[in-house]
Amino acid sequence: MKTPDRTHALAACAALLLSLAGCAQAPSAPQAVLAPNANLVVQGIPPIPQSLVERVKAYTDFRGHTFVDWHPRQRQMLVAHRKQGDNVPQLHLVKSPLAPLEQLTHDAEPVWEASFEPLEGRYLVFERASGGNEAGQLYRLDLGGTKTTTLLTDPDQRHSAVAWLRGSSRLIHSSQPLDRTAQGGSRAEVTTTFWLIDPMDPRGRRKLAELPGGGWDGVAVSRDDRQLALVRYLSAGESQLWLLDIDDGRTRQVLPAPGEALRAAHYAADFTPDGRGLYFTSDRASEFTEAMLLDLASGAIRRLTPHIAWDVSGLSVSEDGRRLAMRLNVDGREELRLFDAASLKELAAPTLPPGSVKKTSFHRRGGDLAFALSGAKGPSQLFSLAVDGGRVEQWTQAQAAPGVDMANFADQSIVRWTSFDGRTISGLLTPPPPRFAGKRPVLIEIHGGPEAQARVGFQGRYNYFVQEMGLALIEPNVRGSSGFGKTFMTLDDGMKREDSVRDIGALLDWIATQPGLDASRVVVTGGSYGGYMSLAVAATYPQRIAGAIDDVGISHFVTFLTNTESYRRDLRRVEYGDERDPAMRAFFDRISPLANAHRIRRPLFVVQGRNDPRVPYTEAEQIVERVRANGTPVWYLRAENEGHGFVRKENADFRFYAMVRFLEKVLLE
Repeated sequence: MKTPDRTHALAACAALLLSLAGCAQAPSAPQAVLAPNANLVVQGIPPIPQSLVERVKAYTDFRGHTFVDWHPRQRQMLVAHRKQGDNVPQLHLVKSPLAPLEQLTHDAEPVWEASFEPLEGRYLVFERASGGNEAGQLYRLDLGGTKTTTLLTDPDQRHSAVAWLRGSSRLIHSSQPLDRTAQGGSRAEVTTTFWLIDPMDPRGRRKLAELPGGGWDGVAVSRDDRQLALVRYLSAGESQLWLLDIDDGRTRQVLPAPGEALRAAHYAADFTPDGRGLYFTSDRASEFTEAMLLDLASGAIRRLTPHIAWDVSGLSVSEDGRRLAMRLNVDGREELRLFDAASLKELAAPTLPPGSVKKTSFHRRGGDLAFALSGAKGPSQLFSLAVDGGRVEQWTQAQAAPGVDMANFADQSIVRWTSFDGRTISGLLTPPPPRFAGKRPVLIEIHGGPEAQARVGFQGRYNYFVQEMGLALIEPNVRGSSGFGKTFMTLDDGMKREDSVRDIGALLDWIATQPGLDASRVVVTGGSYGGYMSLAVAATYPQRIAGAIDDVGISHFVTFLTNTESYRRDLRRVEYGDERDPAMRAFFDRISPLANAHRIRRPLFVVQGRNDPRVPYTEAEQIVERVRANGTPVWYLRAENEGHGFVRKENADFRFYAMVRFLEKVLLE
């Protein structure tokens, strides 16, 4: 017989067991997820766990600085920077090296471009577009106590500031009509108009010249305010130099000289102080872009850098004309070189901090040269160099979220492989830390352009893929990239387009030979033309990749050329081919990813801005629909307030979180 105490104990145990069982069977609390903001259209993307956001968010807050302008009288820099907590970059004033930033603009839209009124620096003129539409408008920002902003331009056109006259506070700017087809209007005739405006009295602007086409850009005004140097861009491999008389509006072509049968790129830099010469860069004399000096009276050209077998990617001239600063693209890393303008001899190379030099600008009244540095260890930081004394001063400090040590980020190295035709192709490899054992998955990121170039620099958010996920990042420079000579840049033109895709096929072969890389776990990604390449690789090598990410990419060249903004259409036809030609149209119909969407069988992630004027959002919509018809998983993210790429932090963050989840799913699960 059971005693009462034992009976009570057994009953209590039974009750406890039933309670525990009930707890085990009770549903767990739902996992918190991140809701997309109201401007994001999200299709096919699984919920983003809040735990993922917390895990990766430190990699979303790298904040560098972009040089914008020197104050004309003071030793002060105007910079573009996104402060902590802000959604987009704004303009700031730095009054001395490493001084606190004084924010000047507080807009919902990003502000990157601006310049001081050149005599006293009493106000700024800055450029701002809306929602990524690239229809820039010019505004005057008074620098008094109220910081009043005044619109200077016609919102029915797109505008860009060109250059100030040196002897007065008048500004030359350009304008182009907008394509209103999407609003039911007819296509605008493509012209570029140059205007002279007093920003304090914008209604009195004067038309200088109206030129046919959309490839015109003003570069520099002569010291006597009589001439404006113009570049007429025809393609990545062909451009012309013109002069515009500011008094009467007459224009004349100076390079190639009239009657000179030459197809080459020419880019103006600045006039000599006496106005008799024009510094420019060109590949007219060799495979690479050299610095040159044109005598405007005789037409004689002097080559300044024939001894350097790399592209001169930038050229700045001091106000007094005594010094030249050049940026050399040395295998994807930009180096600073200084020259004496009188003797045209190279000066001793300055000792700079490590990194790639991204921009240079001389102060008008002093001997300072501003430059930006970017490298694997951090985003863009600004410095000044006293050209005659060699003193280097740091003006801004790159910033990262707590807990991220940028000093541990891996440097990029150059790798090379042999393509289908025996040509050597190169790229940049960022390896994961040694703690990741075994063969590592690979993320291939293809640049846009197509004539851009993967260069040494900061990887931003992508450092998370390398440092925390253990992915190897490869940035290829397939044929058609710049930086490797003008012949190499033409190897993908027209009906040679598929050869660049074959370069990625050869890269996949190379990956399979590397003991530390896993050829069975490869994702290809890219933006703009790189987005086209990602789609093309997904259709051409469907069994050799695990997935693809297309960011604002072209899915069919015919629809792209039909719908891109009018001012870009003819320029893009030179690179890709003219869709109005029956043979070229048939070629486009054969090679375009949309025509081969039935071959895309691996998971696809498509990202697009609704207001993109370059690659219209319809390119994304049509490839998403066609690939989904295969039964292939497609993630689609569209931002209603973005254009050609995401610039708002809240949108870029969501894109990054989704990209992390996509890569985890296709490469690591």
